[in-house]
Amino acid sequence: MLVALANSGIRVMVSIPNEQLLGIGQSNSTAANWVSRNIVAHYPATNITAICVGSEVLTTLPNAARILVNAMKFIHSALVASNLDNQIKVSSPLASSIILDSFPPSQAFFNRSWNPVLVPMLNFLQSTGSYLMLNIYPYYDYMQSNGVIPLDYALFKPLSPTKEAVDANTLVHYSNVFDAMVDATYFAMAFLNFTNIPVIVTETGWPSKGDSNEPDATMENANTYNSNLIRHVMNKTGTPKRPGIAVSTYIYELYNEDMKPGPISEKNWGLFDANGDPIYILRLTDSGSLLANDTTNQTYCTAKEGADPKMLQAALDWACGPGKVDCSPLLQGKPCYEPDNVIAHATYAFDTYYHRMGKTSDACDFNGVADITTTDPS
Repeated sequence: MLVALANSGIRVMVSIPNEQLLGIGQSNSTAANWVSRNIVAHYPATNITAICVGSEVLTTLPNAARILVNAMKFIHSALVASNLDNQIKVSSPLASSIILDSFPPSQAFFNRSWNPVLVPMLNFLQSTGSYLMLNIYPYYDYMQSNGVIPLDYALFKPLSPTKEAVDANTLVHYSNVFDAMVDATYFAMAFLNFTNIPVIVTETGWPSKGDSNEPDATMENANTYNSNLIRHVMNKTGTPKRPGIAVSTYIYELYNEDMKPGPISEKNWGLFDANGDPIYILRLTDSGSLLANDTTNQTYCTAKEGADPKMLQAALDWACGPGKVDCSPLLQGKPCYEPDNVIAHATYAFDTYYHRMGKTSDACDFNGVADITTTDPS
């Protein structure tokens, strides 16, 4: 993968698997060898910006917690020896569950049982100019809240001020779980007297499918969450505690994991299935760029099967008239006349209009008789 990403310009984080931590955390030479093989051999052709030392170690591999900070220091020392410490930062993703009493954010604090690890870690992050990595899953917060957290609040959907969550101590309004969790992290660090360490979100997402007891793990909600997340991050609004400072965020995950144990939702966090086909059409920006378009260059707007023929004809007439689509290829004797039916002709007009308008979802509506698809209709 690191070879494949060479010369792409894509910023890459490289993770050390949890099972390798004990060796790296107990041996400076093991850490140096790891950096030589996995970082120095690929940088700068591959734009490596950070190393994740394990993942959620405190909550998933507590026996390795005692050597976690040592492992981070050894990896950093190896970067210093290669003169890469300014370009590549070292941190370790934490589960948001280590933050207790997370709402209101101003009262949040880390689980005190982990302070003997967290305080040295935060000292290390501060001294090396690194950042705290946090995994945030509003889906789980929503599921575990027993109805206290509204679905719209978890999905970044617009809320009226009366429905926003209010921190009673600061009177700050929160319109989504994500911002509240990031600010809770800042407050938890401040509780330990660390106020200058940025937070980046190394994992967040929403499952597209779930068991019968997970009715909100749907493609629609996954698309809504991830699309709204991207819009929120790209707007660089920051959080109420750190306004105007964009939160660097990584979506979990690229592919579904069909073989992963656990409930169905655990297998279905991906943007793509195992064959590389998009699970849903994810909007990357408000300008109309779509994930499927960016990766496969194939998204189309087609007439919806089963749509009312009269509504299709009306939409076709609009596209060829006020919509200013050149429909002359649909005339008898022209290349796109056959098949001579309203679905085929509407698909031609809809798709032409959709592409001309930059492939925005609004450009493929036509009063509900059109769909965006990754299947080429031609």
